[in-house]
Amino acid sequence: MFYKTGYASPVGVLTLASDGGNIVGLWLDGQKYFADTVNEEMRPNDDLPVFQRAKNWLDRYFRHEKPEISELPLAPIGGEFRQEVWKILCEIPYGQITTYGEIARKIAEKRGLKRMSAQAVGGAVGHNPVSIIIPCHRVVGTNGSLTGYAGGLDRKIELLKFEGVDLSKLHRPKKGTAL
Repeated sequence: MFYKTGYASPVGVLTLASDGGNIVGLWLDGQKYFADTVNEEMRPNDDLPVFQRAKNWLDRYFRHEKPEISELPLAPIGGEFRQEVWKILCEIPYGQITTYGEIARKIAEKRGLKRMSAQAVGGAVGHNPVSIIIPCHRVVGTNGSLTGYAGGLDRKIELLKFEGVDLSKLHRPKKGTAL
């Protein structure tokens, strides 16, 4: 059984999902792939202790207190490759960015491969079911493109600005699917 609750944030209303003990989802209203990893009805429940912990975490995040991801019990639903990518996302420090290519390089190295597809990494990043907490907004294209945020490019920019990221070397893509 899954549960849900809402959270009013500076970037819009967020929906949190839980299996009762772990956070399995956090989506922005209108986000691509909204709740696509939860294959059953989510019952409203504002009183779950894990939701209270997550809301406290978000309150602190939006006050620039830089809470640690490890403070929350997370259980995003996804296959082995996606889990591997999401684990790397959790290692990106607050206020810093990395590239899809760098994540692909780390996975290739870990798996003993010569290379890994940055596009495959992009697919896993885009399907991250725990937005903001698992910081997929901190991933950009190798050429500085702000491509690839299921919550929308404006929200990605807002979150990066919020964290103090220098956006002067980054740019909006002029074409592509991430617009």
